[in-house]
Amino acid sequence: MTRPRQTKAAGAAAPAAKKGGARLSGRVIAAHGRHYLVAPAAGGPPQQCFPRGKKSDIAVGDQVFFEQTSANQGVIVDIEARRNLLHRSDQFKSKLFASNLDQLLIVLATEPYFSEDLLGRALVAADAHGLQALIVLNKIDVEAAMPVARARLAPYRALGYEVVEVSVRGAPDAARAILSEHLHGRATLLLGQSGMGKSTLVNLIVPDAEAATREISSALNSGKHTTTFTRLYSLPDHGALIDSPGFQEFGLYHLTEGELERAFPEFRPLLTGCRFYNCRHLHEPGCAILEALADGRIAPIRHALYAQLVHEASQVVR
Repeated sequence: MTRPRQTKAAGAAAPAAKKGGARLSGRVIAAHGRHYLVAPAAGGPPQQCFPRGKKSDIAVGDQVFFEQTSANQGVIVDIEARRNLLHRSDQFKSKLFASNLDQLLIVLATEPYFSEDLLGRALVAADAHGLQALIVLNKIDVEAAMPVARARLAPYRALGYEVVEVSVRGAPDAARAILSEHLHGRATLLLGQSGMGKSTLVNLIVPDAEAATREISSALNSGKHTTTFTRLYSLPDHGALIDSPGFQEFGLYHLTEGELERAFPEFRPLLTGCRFYNCRHLHEPGCAILEALADGRIAPIRHALYAQLVHEASQVVR
């Protein structure tokens, strides 16, 4: 048996059904190891599904075809073509985040102190995959910490990234109204470090999220590991909020140098100005990026992130 394969185009007709089960379509709404929960397109309870073969390249958000093997179980046999696929990687392996996304929502807070490295990596991932990026600054009711947080985010606003300020606990109705406007009709992947208020935000937007998580955990047989799987919550108007753990590390080893340089918006207008066509923007003479770094048009922290990502990409074990 072989692993699930993608059809040539989204919406393409499913291959002929194999003997032993009806072929159905659905959307992957949760993943834990090799266990997947698929919401059938025709409605009805989610089905616990497994991939064919030993390997799996299935992500939450995938539109799939599956064959039912029992009342609530099935085997995933095909994946429809994706609009995009977001994953994080280190030098040895990659882990899928989610597919068919419209935007990336990064939750930060006035306190505790948020990591600009992780923020920068998430923004690079969004740019590299053509996703809208939205930065949410939470806990604005902690007024003493606001000036520092705003100052740290000012350079990102200047680059064109949208930043919205909310207090999910202190002013939940206002936060819900602001966030709902940005989530309307979009598939959004939610990322956030511990302590930033990500879980509280999910419960605000999806009132039955905790109950849904318990049900999904039971369906996936993931037991006590209720916070270690990616899950999708449906929102009105075909929107979806996808909550994924593991944002304490965000490797982008899978991106090439060309993809990395284009994922920095402040780099893009300058890329044709380098003396050498294969300039790496690290120490080459006549580099337009390094000239902009020297005269203050590019922030040192941003170029340092780029240099680190280029180094990581060179360490991939193939």
